[in-house]
Amino acid sequence: MINKVETEIGGRNLIIETGRVAKQAHGAVTVQYGETVILATAVISKKPRDQDWFPLFVEYRHKAYAAGKIPGGFFKREGRPGEKEVLSARLVDRPIRPLFPKGYMNEVQIIISILSADQENDADVLGMIGASTALCLSGCPFQGPIGVVRIGRIEGEYIVNPTFSMLENSDLDIVISGTADSVSMIEGKAKEVSEKAVLGAVEAGRTTLDKVIQLQEDLVSICGKPKQTFEIAPVDQELIAAVNERAGAEMPRINTPTDKDERQAALTSLVDDTIEALSEKFPEQEKAIKAAIEELEKADMRQMIIERGQRIDGRKLDEVRPISCEVSFLPRTHGSSLFSRGQTQSLAVITLGTKMDEQKIDGLEGESWKSYMLHYNFPPFSVGEVRPIRGPGRREIGHGVLAEKAIEPVVPVDEAFPYTIRIVSDILESNGSSSMATVCAGSLALMDAGVPVKTAVAGVAIGLIREEDRVALLTDILGVEDHLGDMDMKVTGTSDGITAIQMDLKVKGISLEVLEQAFERARQGRLTILDVMNKTLSAPRSELSEYAPRILTLQIDPEKIGAVIGPGGKIIRKITEETGAKIDIDDDGTITIASTDAEGGPRALEIIKELTADVEIGQVYKGKVKKIMGFGAFVEILPGKEGLVHISQLEHHRVAKVEDVVNLGDEIQVKVLDIDDQGKIRLSRKALLAGGQERSRSDSERRPPSRRRPMPKR
Repeated sequence: MINKVETEIGGRNLIIETGRVAKQAHGAVTVQYGETVILATAVISKKPRDQDWFPLFVEYRHKAYAAGKIPGGFFKREGRPGEKEVLSARLVDRPIRPLFPKGYMNEVQIIISILSADQENDADVLGMIGASTALCLSGCPFQGPIGVVRIGRIEGEYIVNPTFSMLENSDLDIVISGTADSVSMIEGKAKEVSEKAVLGAVEAGRTTLDKVIQLQEDLVSICGKPKQTFEIAPVDQELIAAVNERAGAEMPRINTPTDKDERQAALTSLVDDTIEALSEKFPEQEKAIKAAIEELEKADMRQMIIERGQRIDGRKLDEVRPISCEVSFLPRTHGSSLFSRGQTQSLAVITLGTKMDEQKIDGLEGESWKSYMLHYNFPPFSVGEVRPIRGPGRREIGHGVLAEKAIEPVVPVDEAFPYTIRIVSDILESNGSSSMATVCAGSLALMDAGVPVKTAVAGVAIGLIREEDRVALLTDILGVEDHLGDMDMKVTGTSDGITAIQMDLKVKGISLEVLEQAFERARQGRLTILDVMNKTLSAPRSELSEYAPRILTLQIDPEKIGAVIGPGGKIIRKITEETGAKIDIDDDGTITIASTDAEGGPRALEIIKELTADVEIGQVYKGKVKKIMGFGAFVEILPGKEGLVHISQLEHHRVAKVEDVVNLGDEIQVKVLDIDDQGKIRLSRKALLAGGQERSRSDSERRPPSRRRPMPKR
């Protein structure tokens, strides 16, 4: 049976339907908004996995047919997910994962397929709504539903679910999800907006969240399956008591100020000793003993923070770890920096390229070109591990795009700085907040490269410990504080405002009051970090690196592009070979010339100017004699443009033979006297000769010589 519910949101109907397609999935819905349609399915395994992490798998897939396109490439079918699909899958995963009960280990797979794309409404929000609805319909112990909304802001007015075209004029683009009484996730970017503006966006989205939640509940009440009950397997209280007796007293000693390696070594030793001591009484219970010790570790750390305001590295709750910054770290790169914060370290390197280095984006919304990009790498040695190195994973892609969005608002536009900019962040050491270290390192590296960025950008991660009604916020969290805490909220920005935000929770949600406090804590931390960065390098260098290409631009009449390219590209190849410069020509007549040679670029520019210049009457040109006739010489004054110097215009006196003055191949200065209706150019050499005017006057006053002069009378 087909069931459908709908409601109006942002001037368009949101329609959720089930019962028509994918009926063998445990939960399946289509969600339509405008003419964008997605299919979301949820399937849950019958038996749990024996492991210590929740096996939730989210796949988000574009279908090229959704936008009336055929995939590119040799195989002409969809392949591995692209960057946008990976980011959207992460967006769906993060607010859903905390809403499964602790200890639930049945495999849950969510697959979201984009079936129709109107190229105005982004499908990612629909995917989140569809995933939540499918889970609620499936009967699994999902503690949802969640509401989701995208908020933009144009001229101070908040816009619900703005279209792609609206977002071009918006200074805010954030996705908010939440349950009926709290906010559970925030993700987005901004153009240096205030914390108050972001909070206003969250408040503006609350009504929509409630409508989306109610819509799902209405559908579930009609056709939802009974919700399964789930109870955690009973804990062996005797084992817990034995572990507490053996390891409880040691945990406060381990959770004392020390570095990551020493603490981990002590913890590993405690686990091994406890397992060995209890192995006879509790055989084959190593996993349970490890889990009990982790609970001890978690409880002790959280108690230290909540009751004593003490962190395991000795910092105050609002204190940032020690920071060091270096620029020009590498000698031959275009720009580089090494940013260290505690035991987290990022090496950021800038490479400047030309328009030919831009990245082509082929998405459902159409093709586009990207001239600024940031790539994040997390090698295993950064955390002292051994594992295979493969392509970038979802985490690396997500962290890289977050840092890219953070810095983007201060990067100059193409018209002001016509370079392709690539930032690479290699994490050399990690103990929490490596994506925020990437933002700081990337900002410094841009300045070191001489990129005219508007100002510096920094980022900081804020954590949360919540025990009943007691809440503690942590500035610049460690890896263990992220692992054992309740929140990881990353906020980036300049001294003037926020540029990006990503908030993930391990609890159901937080109130707006706590969110406001977290924003203020992030602002204070960000300003502290910016102060240290500015002491290292406060403004972009005045000159680009000597190894970076120099780019010159020229605007020509599009009709003259052919004159620059030449038949079969002959002319442009010749210019490239002669000057060593890279030349790129846009259809609108914009020519970009790049060269690392100080002389090559200007020479290429001069040649192109000559190729595309118009001959002007009265102008003087240095030309080359191309052809000699009895009546004058043809002189090339611009590439492909010749004019005639009549024999009478060679000298002030009478010239008997053209070769008496000029020869083939000579370079001479000439002046343009006239251009007739047929484009024929008349040139003069004698007009530029010294004393020409006086001699011309005397010649005109003198009677012409007579061949037959009468003899004087005697």
